Amino acid sequence: MKFRPCIDLHNGKVKQIVGESLGTEGKAVIENFVSSYDSTYYAEMFKQDRLTGGHVIMLGGGNKEEAVAALQAYSGGLQIGGGITAENATEYLEHGASHVVVTSYIFRDGQLHQDHLHKIVSEVGKNRLVIDLSCKEKDGKWFVATNQWKQLSDFEVNEQSIRYLEQFCDEFLIHAVDVEGKQSGIQQSLVSSLAQWVTIPTTYAGGARSFADIELFQGLSQSKLDITIGSALDIFGGKLSYKEVVTYMNELATRK
Repeated sequence: MKFRPCIDLHNGKVKQIVGESLGTEGKAVIENFVSSYDSTYYAEMFKQDRLTGGHVIMLGGGNKEEAVAALQAYSGGLQIGGGITAENATEYLEHGASHVVVTSYIFRDGQLHQDHLHKIVSEVGKNRLVIDLSCKEKDGKWFVATNQWKQLSDFEVNEQSIRYLEQFCDEFLIHAVDVEGKQSGIQQSLVSSLAQWVTIPTTYAGGARSFADIELFQGLSQSKLDITIGSALDIFGGKLSYKEVVTYMNELATRK
């Protein structure tokens, strides 16, 4: 189990926001934190702490310059997502991204678009692709949420569908939509299920707020999953010490 850092960009600034508030008509985006530092500050911090496999996510337009700056500051150490397509993916890899992260490009209008999936795999290769599955619960099952999490797709996330998608990607990034950005605790049933289903590196994001949550996550995931923590960290305005999290996770790795 590793700690995977994140840099979320919105309107050219590093922010932590409640994901479900994105694109909500007539309502402002709910911002948990807006940083006074640019993206390279965080990229260099993660590089210094030797954290690998983190991700930069561009939430809407106006973020490319900051995203590229972060990738160049920590070449090979960060993944890039948000508006990634088969047409622009190679450019971000050339700027230093280790992988590209796709979600809306392959999930559109409530469905998985096989043609887009095959196209981006053909462009960048399976070993440079991360599939982002934004999971929302309905009737005790998990479905991919699309269109800035406003539309529930017909794609159920289960062992069979996970196994199918594993043919096309190197990793999964899983967002727990119902708790992401809310610091309300991890989505326990999703974590437990993912630990049973996945056979490739998988990072979970959503709700982690304390060391108790991290320990719970470790148990539920059987240490098979990695975790991203955002809004709860002190570097993003929260109360949880980033340095203590890094130290704790390093000690976990050392014990093994």
